[in-house]
Amino acid sequence: MSDTLELAKQLISRRSLTPNDDGCLDIIGTRLAPLDFSLEKMCCDEVDNLWARRGSDGPLVCFAGHTDVVPSGPVEKWGSDPFTPTVRDGMLYGRGASDMKGSLAAFVTAIEKFVAAHPQHRGSIALLLTSDEEGIAVDGTVRVVETLRERNELIDYCIVGEPTSVAKTGDTIKNGRRGSLSGTLTVKGVQGHIAYPHLVKNPIHLAAPAIAELAATVWDEGNEYFPPTSWQISNIHGGTGATNVVPGTVEILFNFRHSTASTVDSLKQRVHAILDKHGFEYDLQWENSSGKPYLTPRGNLVDAVASAIKQVQGLDTELSTSGGTSDGRFIADICPQVLEIGPLNATIHKIDECVAVADLDALSEIYYLTLRKLLAE
Repeated sequence: MSDTLELAKQLISRRSLTPNDDGCLDIIGTRLAPLDFSLEKMCCDEVDNLWARRGSDGPLVCFAGHTDVVPSGPVEKWGSDPFTPTVRDGMLYGRGASDMKGSLAAFVTAIEKFVAAHPQHRGSIALLLTSDEEGIAVDGTVRVVETLRERNELIDYCIVGEPTSVAKTGDTIKNGRRGSLSGTLTVKGVQGHIAYPHLVKNPIHLAAPAIAELAATVWDEGNEYFPPTSWQISNIHGGTGATNVVPGTVEILFNFRHSTASTVDSLKQRVHAILDKHGFEYDLQWENSSGKPYLTPRGNLVDAVASAIKQVQGLDTELSTSGGTSDGRFIADICPQVLEIGPLNATIHKIDECVAVADLDALSEIYYLTLRKLLAE
């Protein structure tokens, strides 16, 4: 059994359902302490965070990730217990195998190998780990970043271990993510009997033309790295449940997934302008915790990771900004170069989540070669 596989199995066996860490950070801390890492627990409410750093000079290379996992779903539908790591046909099964305890194990074994080979390396190495990524993500990475910013402890390069690969580990890395901006729109009318239309004001009818315009609006054209910004409705709530009552309000929940070609302020202003043009009474509440987009253009970190993938996997990796948000959006506030690179994402959050055993060692080697490129060559 490889060291990476053994550590991954230890982590998977912990029932770290978000936001519970269940001792995962202690397991990792025990591996880092002999390597002269300073270990700093930053706990906030129910969330456990760890900032671990070796060295005090720059450049600072940080590995970031999360120990929490989503619920397993029906245990009886799994081929084996989701918290009993099991290897079958070259695959490691268990909740968190690919998202992202396999990456955490690869972080640690890559660092151990690098420090053994380069004990006097330049710069510093850090890990930023949280148990609040799969949940509401308000007391995890964002809190650690706030603390680091307050003491002017900035990061030069950050590698997030999210599962980014599609067909083969290393074929895709995320060099940015779209922002997420959500809102709740309430259009106000006058409730009444459906048989007396002159006495009511139907908010659903009032909202329909504005919805059509919002859906047809071209918000931006995207850019080299991002697709165009998308506006989508997720829920519409209206009506009393009776078939003969016009409702007094209709509530519309919507979301932007936006590129760096648009700002949060510009999107908000354009939405309000469209709504105001249609002349109905409304209330619009914007979600405060929306994520900003971030982008890492080609440079030292992209080149180092791409070179490592080429050497280990023989692949020319593809840069992508697709998918949902990640904690990279918080780290980008104090780090100019953030990349996400991890195993295949085909089974994340699913029944029988798994990762190829061989991919764990490949991932560890990719992280190791990246460290060597940035801190030893």
